[in-house]
Amino acid sequence: MSLEVYARERTQFRAKVMAHKKDRTVHLGDHVTLLFEDELTVRYQVQEMLHVERIFEEDGILEELDAYNPLVPDGCNLKATLMVEYPDPDERRKKLEGLIGIEDKVWVQVRAHERVWAIADEDLDRENEEKTSSVHFLRFELSEGMARALKNGASLVIGVDHPRYSATVETRPAVRDSLVGDLA
Repeated sequence: MSLEVYARERTQFRAKVMAHKKDRTVHLGDHVTLLFEDELTVRYQVQEMLHVERIFEEDGILEELDAYNPLVPDGCNLKATLMVEYPDPDERRKKLEGLIGIEDKVWVQVRAHERVWAIADEDLDRENEEKTSSVHFLRFELSEGMARALKNGASLVIGVDHPRYSATVETRPAVRDSLVGDLA
């Protein structure tokens, strides 16, 4: 949408996206959240960036699209933004020092199939020797059998197995159903 159109429709569009995100968000314990991205969540992020930065020229728009389009699933995978969340900045800094590599310890598992480990941060490295980032981008490559099982109602379990943080959750049916929409 142009900046003018988006300004008019922003409130309604934002409400639609926030409702959509509810069935694409998985909390792994108290401090890790996965937001599974799709075309709508990415379109919202691009529109917000264009709006906030007042980008209206084609080159700037294409730059934003190039940055965010890789987050859209391609039909055989799930893609998610991983957020490590500690409200207190001092606690967050200390925790991030101990959570190096957490992005490589996240997995999804379709019932009766093996775990699929995240492929993390393909765009750039988001950690150093001292700490990890509070935001990572993940991709989970699913086999045809896994996709078929999910489409047929198989349960989806998601977890993180880091030495300093672990959690496992079976997704609600509404979340699983939303993610099935990402699969061809």
